[in-house]
Amino acid sequence: MASAAFENIAEDFDFLDDWEDRYRYVIDLGKEMPGLDEALQVPATKVDGCASQVWIHPTLDGQVFQAKGESDAMIVRGLIAVILALYNGLTLAEVLATDAQAELSRLGLDEHLSSQRSNGVRAMIERIRLVATQASA
Repeated sequence: MASAAFENIAEDFDFLDDWEDRYRYVIDLGKEMPGLDEALQVPATKVDGCASQVWIHPTLDGQVFQAKGESDAMIVRGLIAVILALYNGLTLAEVLATDAQAELSRLGLDEHLSSQRSNGVRAMIERIRLVATQASA
């Protein structure tokens, strides 16, 4: 299960022929993503396990997941935008039911990211799943 925003990204990826174009597209998604207020870039929102500085600040509207994110690296900011597109607007149950690795593999990201970046993506997904699990309890 993926949000409509993620499906749009997946469709755009289908039209891009090579990884360099996809890479630029991910960076553009990061540039377009609203920033996270510096006051929210605190240890409680920092995602450990990422090579770059990453913060994800989740909010819940009832049972609906929303989050904003930030990074000091442009490609990572783009990866945050992709991950948030996957989850934002889903219910907590849908967040927990989403196979993020399978969804992201549709984009071919797993084939083109360094092991450090892949670990960072997994850490962001784990953080989001933890928030959804705790909020569902």
